[in-house]
Amino acid sequence: MLKSLFVVSGLLLAVIFLSFSEQQNTIKITPDTFLSDVLHAFGEKKPIHFIENRRDTSLIRRGKEIIFTGQTTDAAGKKTKIQSKHFMCTHCHTTVKEDPNPAVADPEARLDYCAENNIPFLPGSTLYGIVNREAWYNGDYLEKYGDLVKPARDTLRNAIHLCATECSQGRALEKWEMEAVIAYLYAIEYRLGDLNLTTEEYEKINLALTEKNTAEIRQWLKSKYYQTSPATFSSPIARHERLLGKNGNPENGKKIYTLSCMHCHKEGGVTNFKLNDEKLTFRFLKRQMKTKYHFSIYEITRTGTYALNGYKPYMPNYTLERMSPQQLEDLAAYINQQAKR
Repeated sequence: MLKSLFVVSGLLLAVIFLSFSEQQNTIKITPDTFLSDVLHAFGEKKPIHFIENRRDTSLIRRGKEIIFTGQTTDAAGKKTKIQSKHFMCTHCHTTVKEDPNPAVADPEARLDYCAENNIPFLPGSTLYGIVNREAWYNGDYLEKYGDLVKPARDTLRNAIHLCATECSQGRALEKWEMEAVIAYLYAIEYRLGDLNLTTEEYEKINLALTEKNTAEIRQWLKSKYYQTSPATFSSPIARHERLLGKNGNPENGKKIYTLSCMHCHKEGGVTNFKLNDEKLTFRFLKRQMKTKYHFSIYEITRTGTYALNGYKPYMPNYTLERMSPQQLEDLAAYINQQAKR
């Protein structure tokens, strides 16, 4: 009897071990593999915003609708109240990869990548891969939002709440709406193919799965993308120091005007201040460049505007990581070129 018990116990332990081994190796390492799945396979602790039903297609669809249209339908099929009458997430954020190297926040490389792929060049960082980060509203955003930022820096749900109520000037999301948004963000998380891995590096991951070299591989994978989106505020260039496009590249300036300015300021855009490709528009912008008013590209890009009573829409500022000083001169050069057509 005792011998039989030992045999059964041994078999049970073997089954448990084999089950664990299979669980460790069921993940398929390909360019399409979700990054979080790989990290979890290597023992990464699941973040606070992790949800078990993150791959639920119905939940993902509702989250996508909230981000792109500001509303969705509830479980009863009823249309929800619009999240904001003023903004949608996509007015300030893209939902696709926008940095050719996700480990480097380089506005020059980003502009070229955005132009090649017809992606807007916006002040807010992309929502793509945002669930893979470990902090939000980083850097100088404390300067803009003060104590409101503190609970949002290490918790994605709090960051989304801040964006919904302060940035979008709208209502807070209900709990199920928040979960839907999180599910959609998991649907657009980084995949291994976004990290520019070599064939040898894919082999390194597969080998690490068998050797269970977890801590080292997690740290290495995290070095392939930034854990936080850096944000450095800058004061407008002093009027006597502005080059007014003298050393600017008008070709790059055209990219900025098309992918950034016109994203919101085109006819039908979110703002009341409209831009177009008419010579009179460029002449107006050229005259304003020397001033200290919001219509100056040197002023508005660095200071943005704030919501006012009776007029909630505003323009967020561009950090140095989102638009460089040279890119401002490129934009000025393009404005000058178009003003004298």
